[in-house]
Amino acid sequence: MKKIKVIAVFDIGKTNKKIFLFNEDYEIVFERSTRLIEIKDEDGYPCENLNDLRLFVYDALHEVFRDLRFEVKAVNFSAYGASLVLLDERGMPLSPLYNYLKPYPEELEHSLYKKYGGKENFCLQTASPSLGSLNSGLQLYRLLKESPAKFKQMSVALHLPQYVSYLITGQLYSDMTSIGCHTALWDYTAMAYHKWVVEEGLANKLAPIEKGSIALDPIFSQNSFIVGMGLHDSSAALIPYLLSFREPFVLISTGTWSISMNPYNKKALTKYELENDCLFYLSYLNSPVKAARIFLGNEHDIQSKRIADFFGQDSSFFKGLRLNKSQAFHIERQFSIDKIQFGFFAEVDLDMFSTAEEAYYALNVYLVNAQIKSLNLILEGDLPINKLFVDGGFSKNDIFMQLLAAKLNDLNISVFAASVAQATALGAALAMHEHWNDNQIPSKIIEIKNYTKAIAQE
Repeated sequence: MKKIKVIAVFDIGKTNKKIFLFNEDYEIVFERSTRLIEIKDEDGYPCENLNDLRLFVYDALHEVFRDLRFEVKAVNFSAYGASLVLLDERGMPLSPLYNYLKPYPEELEHSLYKKYGGKENFCLQTASPSLGSLNSGLQLYRLLKESPAKFKQMSVALHLPQYVSYLITGQLYSDMTSIGCHTALWDYTAMAYHKWVVEEGLANKLAPIEKGSIALDPIFSQNSFIVGMGLHDSSAALIPYLLSFREPFVLISTGTWSISMNPYNKKALTKYELENDCLFYLSYLNSPVKAARIFLGNEHDIQSKRIADFFGQDSSFFKGLRLNKSQAFHIERQFSIDKIQFGFFAEVDLDMFSTAEEAYYALNVYLVNAQIKSLNLILEGDLPINKLFVDGGFSKNDIFMQLLAAKLNDLNISVFAASVAQATALGAALAMHEHWNDNQIPSKIIEIKNYTKAIAQE
């Protein structure tokens, strides 16, 4: 039996660790998932178990190499950001992988800002909202100031995607998709490490930067395959869209967070944008991508549960609901929602609604307006945008999608619900296409539904 040529992609999430095999048409032909139990760092804060992660990577890779159905031609990785693995001179982890949710000492943070031009200038130059440990560069600064002996002992710091690649290749590299994403390391004006990174000695602890599409050789040579150096997950999820659509577009990736990404907006961040949770990503081709974040999925989950509890409904009551336009637009006129702030709906008295469905319409009217406010922060870029794709949880919410399409129709923006099987892993696979796959990239790796066209036909 002829073996199926595949690329293996490890998708390392904070909760689930997965491996996927994609065939030459980028169809998933194998997958495996596990959850690893967290351990605690020296301060008792939960963190990733690097030993168990290493064993998962090796075990999963050995499993697919032993599977006679597949011929593994390439391996790549995507992983969550803001996480650094500190290696000693032997290439072994020197410390736990500190959790990006771990509280950061305010005094230490403020001292860094003060030394390098103040918080506003620092954050604007690095395109990094002030996020404490989520700014991974500040994790290194904390180590430098609180544990100078350990900092000196550290040979190199790798972001998590590059560490997982290092386990297979033994090669040390930094990748722009990780360096460029709210790390406070990168100066977007100079397109180089910020001067604080050099002056504090952090640059000497970071591996050489390479493009996210390079191919490396593995440590073990009994199998003939090449290895990528890994990508930041949010940047990886954008790749299928960049390769599938020629016209300028914006992608709204939805889940707990809703992240609007405009690859065609490279204008420097303003103070207002920064204060409203805008930042830059870097694509795997080292091109800036302006993004705006809003905690939309979290708000939806909290408020839909509040509605369900109030009306004595099951928490999934809203699934399958369809839009009642006259009711929804009446609610919008009643609320003047475009003038309210995010978080408003928590204060709404649910007694004003006669049914759970009516309250849920109101919630979606509110969420759509909040989403558009966030979207508008990054919409006007170097090229006009006429297409908007929504993937993730909200793309399956028919009420939300119809309301969004109706709102953006006035701006001549067509709205599409997009469906990509495992977009993050697929993006990491596509980044390696030229190195392992002689076929053309399939034209329909993304399924789309045109909500603007559907509205026009009604």
